[in-house]
Amino acid sequence: MSFVIGLDYGTNSCRAVVVCCDDGVEIGTGVYGYPSGDEGILLDQSDVYLARQHPGDYLRGAEKAIKLALNESKACKDFQAEKVVGIGIDSTGSSPLPVNSLNQALGMSSEFEGNLSAQCWLWKDHTSHEEAATITDLARTHRPHFVAKCGNVYSSEWWWSKIWHCLKVDQRVFDSAYSWVELCDWVPSVLAGIEDPKLVKRSVCAAGHKALYSDEWGGLPDKEFLEMLDPRLAELRDRLYEKAYDASQTAGYLCSAWAKKLGLNVGIPISMGLFDVHFGAVGCGIQEGTLVKVIGTSTCDCAIVKADKAVEDIPGICGKVLGSILPGYYGIEAGQSAVGDIFKWWVETVCQGDATLHREMTEDVESMSPGESGLMALDWNNGNRTVLVDQRLTGALIGQTLHTTRSEIYRALVEATAFGARMILERIEEYGVKVERIVCAGGIAEKNAMLMQIYADVTGREVCVSQSSQTCALGAAVGAAVIAGVYPDFSTAQEAMTRVTERAYTPDQQNHETYTRLFGIYRDLHDGFGKRGGAGDLYAVMKDLITIKEEISK
Repeated sequence: MSFVIGLDYGTNSCRAVVVCCDDGVEIGTGVYGYPSGDEGILLDQSDVYLARQHPGDYLRGAEKAIKLALNESKACKDFQAEKVVGIGIDSTGSSPLPVNSLNQALGMSSEFEGNLSAQCWLWKDHTSHEEAATITDLARTHRPHFVAKCGNVYSSEWWWSKIWHCLKVDQRVFDSAYSWVELCDWVPSVLAGIEDPKLVKRSVCAAGHKALYSDEWGGLPDKEFLEMLDPRLAELRDRLYEKAYDASQTAGYLCSAWAKKLGLNVGIPISMGLFDVHFGAVGCGIQEGTLVKVIGTSTCDCAIVKADKAVEDIPGICGKVLGSILPGYYGIEAGQSAVGDIFKWWVETVCQGDATLHREMTEDVESMSPGESGLMALDWNNGNRTVLVDQRLTGALIGQTLHTTRSEIYRALVEATAFGARMILERIEEYGVKVERIVCAGGIAEKNAMLMQIYADVTGREVCVSQSSQTCALGAAVGAAVIAGVYPDFSTAQEAMTRVTERAYTPDQQNHETYTRLFGIYRDLHDGFGKRGGAGDLYAVMKDLITIKEEISK
């Protein structure tokens, strides 16, 4: 019997699971909340778009979470630390950090203590929205094939826009950085003892979806294009990388220092790092016809299509990248910039409540019918990731009256995230990616049956939930089992190690019909506020909401 470790870096904490390779049972779990900033996020009150993290939290998190998981695993009579044969790692992204020539994070040095530009630029940092818009415009004019692969719009959440913004606002940090590394690539390299950024093996998941990388055009964007942005970015390209790899490759092997620190064998293989949702899709047992939604503070969606099939470029998504999820398949990524964050904002910030109020409002919502409140919301409180790719969009609430309650607004916000999910579903199906069922993962999916049923009713699809409460970490563990040679391929490993819960949420046909009418109103608002020249005539929106409300109330 052998075991693997999955290490998952989320927005607020780091999680480790020890998993039995035979059946995917998680025998030990460790969670480490990042101590720096506000729940692990370094903020700037003068700039609402800024979100950074201290790299030291990641290394402390690896040690603390893995040790906690190993200690809990001792309760399993078959477990011994010597039986751990591999480590898999995933992280948020795009979350790049500047490093020196020894692959050390600048943010951990005394020289840059407290300097926000020297930290990891967390995925939800949108300070580079102007740079992203310029990259989009220049690429559409000079290298249209670059942005065609990532939805035809480059995002402020991504690699080049963040690095370019750093160059503009803090040249000292930019000049001091020998290179930049994605979080999902940096942690494996540190555990492997790699001290040269050029030797860090880069994941095609991060490179393809966020850094305009493709083997079709020789890797990263050419220097001529980067010079159009800034000559110093072209110079940086020489210190980055030429090749990126899928999850069939090994990122490195556990070095003696980290092996001693963790109490594991020296030299066990470390998987290529993937973004959390991509390994989460693996942990959900993704296959063609399945849309995986990892629901947390934000939501990321993944689908796959076999590499021998023709797949169109899909406008508005976060990329179509060969090998970004499973080797031999195109990985398709989309998502919503805020989901759990919206519910947290409403309950805790606006209503000044806690978990008790979450439960109370959920119970109230369960007694309501679709359309009963007469409300419609837009789920853009943190911008729109897909399909508009515009981080300067904001949330909206239409239809409130003097009788509107806080629970009705709570339901409208839940429904808004479900309508946003349907926008993504319809966009990828429009371009030939078939979706037969939806599998959700994350704490919200696991705990909130009300939300899952609304998602089923809105999308008209069966919605299943991953059995694992740490699906991203489980997916990373599956990756570790494959590169350790326990299984010959991902398909075999997924069959043995992943599963969904017995309960499936099936659409209520009457609710689905009502939601389809409401979705038409959502789409009008979506296009009216989100598309240039797309406002049209919104005169009927409020009155249509009232009409549906009156019909439901009869």
